[in-house]
Amino acid sequence: MAAEIGTVASLWRYPVKSMRGEELPAIEVTEHGLLGDRAYALIDGVDSKVATAKNPGKWPTLFGFHATFIDQPKRGAARAAVRITLPDDTTVTSTARQCNQVLSTMLKRTVTLASAESGQVTGVQASLPDSWTGKAEEYWPDMEGLDHRNPVTDFALPTGTFFDGATVHLLTTATLTRLSEVYPQGRFEVPRFRPNIVVEMLAREQGFVEQTWIGHTLAIGDEVRLKISGPCGRCVMTTLAQGDLPKDSGILRTAVQHNQGHVGVYAAVVQGGTITRGDRVRVSKSA
Repeated sequence: MAAEIGTVASLWRYPVKSMRGEELPAIEVTEHGLLGDRAYALIDGVDSKVATAKNPGKWPTLFGFHATFIDQPKRGAARAAVRITLPDDTTVTSTARQCNQVLSTMLKRTVTLASAESGQVTGVQASLPDSWTGKAEEYWPDMEGLDHRNPVTDFALPTGTFFDGATVHLLTTATLTRLSEVYPQGRFEVPRFRPNIVVEMLAREQGFVEQTWIGHTLAIGDEVRLKISGPCGRCVMTTLAQGDLPKDSGILRTAVQHNQGHVGVYAAVVQGGTITRGDRVRVSKSA
C-alpha cells in the first residue's frame, strides 16, 4: 500500500548541462528521464571533456548562461532546438551556424555544442573531437568531510548521456527547511541544487526524509513510477553564485556537517508518463 507523502511543488529541466534551466508546469517522463533534460552539453576543444560547473576554475561563467527550448521536445521527433541566453543578455540558438563560435568567444575557450539522443552523442554544428571519451572534471574544495580535498578529479558520464549519474533527481521542501534551520544565513533555494522534481511534504514529514525512500518506489500522479536508487552527494556547484544567489561555501559545508554531504535523492524511471505541478506523491515501502 502506498502512503501519500506530499505533492509536486515544482518541476525543472536543464536543456544544456551546467547552464541554468527552466521551470515547467508539466513534463513528460520517459525511460531516459525528463524529456529534454541534459539534452545538450558543451565539449571542450582542448581535452574533449564535457564542460561542467563542477570545475569552476575551468568554467567560471557557465551559470551565467541560461538555456530554454524554443519548441517543446517531442518523443520520437527530431531534436528540438534550444535558445541560449549569454551572460551579456544576447542570445544564440543551437541551429545558428555561428553557435560554437559565439559560445567559445563568451567562454574564452573553444567548445563544441553536442547533443545526446538515443544513447548517441553527436556534435550539433561540428563533429566531436576524435579524442571524445565521455568524461568530465570535478573540483573538490578544501572542506573537511569530503572524499577529496582541493584536487580536480575526472569522472565518466553514463554512456551516451550527459547525466552525472542517475537520470532523475528529487528534492523535498523538508530537506531545504532543515538545512535553513541549521544555517539560517544561507539561502537554500531550489536553483542551487538543480533537482528535476521538488516535493512539498506533508506537515508531519520533517528533516532529510527522502533518504528513507531509498530502495522503494515513488508514485507521482496517475502514471509515473520512480525507483529511488540512492542519495545525491553534493559538490562545489551548490556554493556558486547564480542569478541573485551569492557565492556561499556554507551551503555545502552545512550539507556535509549535517547529512554527510547529501541533499536529495537519485531515481530511475520504472514507468513513464506525465507529471504536473500539484500531482500527489506516494511512496511504497514494500521491497
